[in-house]
Amino acid sequence: MKARMRVDLRAAMKDGCGGDARLIRSLIAAIDNAEAPPARAGSGAAEQHRFLSGSAEVERLSLNADRVRAILLAEIEDREEAAAEMDRLDRPDRADAIRAEASLAASYLSRS
Repeated sequence: MKARMRVDLRAAMKDGCGGDARLIRSLIAAIDNAEAPPARAGSGAAEQHRFLSGSAEVERLSLNADRVRAILLAEIEDREEAAAEMDRLDRPDRADAIRAEASLAASYLSRS
């Protein structure tokens, strides 16, 4: 799915669709964050590594389709909540834009 998103990101950037590009970047980042392995206990952020030793390389987690789907659903839910808040604040233009983002994110669920 990330490969499809990256293709769509390039197309959105080429077509000058900045809003779509920002959303797709955000979705890719959410998946990337979920793939990050948990920090090792007792290791600090300032831990020293020898250059090119490979000691800083850690294999990313592999997510199954259900986990990626759950991440996308959470992103959609966040946007729907934000749109509802914009409606409450009498900002229908902003609410519509956020709902469009949620719709674009939902399109990835139907393609999987």
